[in-house]
Amino acid sequence: MNDRIRVPEVRLVGPAGEQVGIVKIETALQLATDSELDLVEVAPMARPPVAKLMDYGKFKYENAQKARDSRRNQTNTIIKEMKLRPKIDVHDYETKKGHVVRFLKGGDKVKITIMFRGREQSRPELGYNLLKKLSADVDEFGFVESSPKQDGRNMIMVLGPHKKKTEAKVDIAAEREARMAARAENAAADEQAAAEQRAQHAAQPSAPRRRGPADNMDPDIDV
Repeated sequence: MNDRIRVPEVRLVGPAGEQVGIVKIETALQLATDSELDLVEVAPMARPPVAKLMDYGKFKYENAQKARDSRRNQTNTIIKEMKLRPKIDVHDYETKKGHVVRFLKGGDKVKITIMFRGREQSRPELGYNLLKKLSADVDEFGFVESSPKQDGRNMIMVLGPHKKKTEAKVDIAAEREARMAARAENAAADEQAAAEQRAQHAAQPSAPRRRGPADNMDPDIDV
């Protein structure tokens, strides 16, 4: 950059990307000084090297901002894990399946592990059939990324989400907003119904009060 460029001439590019042509290094440096810009070598291996007039400090700042924004918008795929037993009961299966669906809808991968114990190790088909059933039950939200395979006492399968993490976040936010709008609408409807009920009650004529024995008593009598 600037006086650190040790070549007799450069192919100069202007600040807007325009081609100036091949000029002596002294001329290029003078142009940089007159424009209050830096002369930056952008292609040192070219013959002659290519140098550009730019605000190098601003260039570094904008690149740092872009890198920061890129890291902020980057979404890392998380692998969740769900463990099942080969002879899992229906209720537990439905509960764990619900968790798997939630993970997939959130854009996460899910590692399904079937744990064999004792004599169950001699019946690997139980685990395979269970994994096959689970993948079929959640195929609306994910797909089999890694087919079932035996890993020691366990059998493992990996499910991948149909939607990317960013798309899943947008869908989840939309669903949340829809639920909030529905709750607000229901609350408004309940309030309107209550107001109408109060108005109807207020419009009804009040029944005459029935006289009782106390109404015929002399108020001057001390009871």
